[in-house]
Amino acid sequence: MKLYVSPASPFARKCRILIREKGLTERIEEVRADPIGGDAALAAVNPLMQVPALVDDEGVAWTDSPLICARLDALAPIPRFIPEGDARWSALRCEVIADGMMEFGVKIRLENTRPETERSQTWIARWRAGMLRGLDAAEANADPAAFDLGAVATVCALTWLDFRFPDLGWARTHPKLAALQATLESRSSFTETKPA
Repeated sequence: MKLYVSPASPFARKCRILIREKGLTERIEEVRADPIGGDAALAAVNPLMQVPALVDDEGVAWTDSPLICARLDALAPIPRFIPEGDARWSALRCEVIADGMMEFGVKIRLENTRPETERSQTWIARWRAGMLRGLDAAEANADPAAFDLGAVATVCALTWLDFRFPDLGWARTHPKLAALQATLESRSSFTETKPA
């Protein structure tokens, strides 16, 4: 199997963490891709030209990090990152908020690559406000002891926000998120996949 990634992608990082936690590193090769630069190999497996993209042993392409994480969770049942019962919905709800924060951040980042005269400060402000609301929602639902897909996605979002938007200073006002981040970022699966 192959997982197409870029080193700074928080979406790819979620998948890379699950691969390590589930002991799948021998089965899945990580292939560096350039989604911005017109990477032909990535386009062949994901017409949307986004990372991550997983190609399984049967040649089936899986795109979008929530779907890929669900597929990885099914490949190796232990540890389980998408729990059963009511806990499942809690984990998935947390994942959606985390992914939303990352999506807003990516939009801001891409908008800021445009010439200054073409940037929309209105949209940048709207996306930034969405990130801040997402942080508040994540804090309200955070369990510093959690280790499911929601927690993994949340910490991927937080660390990526630190990487790309250090001025947010979210940790001062979100103590449960700061505790969750400190706990999970000490795991080897997280240290090996830090954004670069």
